[in-house]
Amino acid sequence: MTGRRIDYFDDPNAPTATRIIPGVSVAVTDDSGRLLMIRRSDNDFWAIPGGAQEVGETPVEAARREVREETGIICEITGLIGVFSNPRNVVEFTSNGEVRQEFSILFAGRVAGGEMTTSEESLEVAWHARSEITELPMTAAQQRRIRQFLVFDGTPYIE
Repeated sequence: MTGRRIDYFDDPNAPTATRIIPGVSVAVTDDSGRLLMIRRSDNDFWAIPGGAQEVGETPVEAARREVREETGIICEITGLIGVFSNPRNVVEFTSNGEVRQEFSILFAGRVAGGEMTTSEESLEVAWHARSEITELPMTAAQQRRIRQFLVFDGTPYIE
């Protein structure tokens, strides 16, 4: 993977967003309630697996694909945790200079099979107990998603 991903939140020096692209992510849990996380190769931070929705996919199809591509895990989608689209959160991609406004749908899911493995997008893949998740280095956007995952009671968060 070439280039880096730089996340900005409430940063007056952030570049201006020029695009918004639908993104999806999945808070996949195992039978013990641990959360599947990746350490991203483009910024070295921990994140919930996810990425951009492609033409011809539903958000759920994109979510399952992204989890499998980044982690090797097959997941079942079990609910909607929230929709995150905050114009104060932008992401710059240094490989092409693109700057996107955040737009991400966060699903709940559970492991249904597969074997954990890394990919070009994930330096590390691991299950993390709820008690240790907030201690991991991650971006402000991921911290917001994690907070919603931890308090999720079945009612989606909509921003």
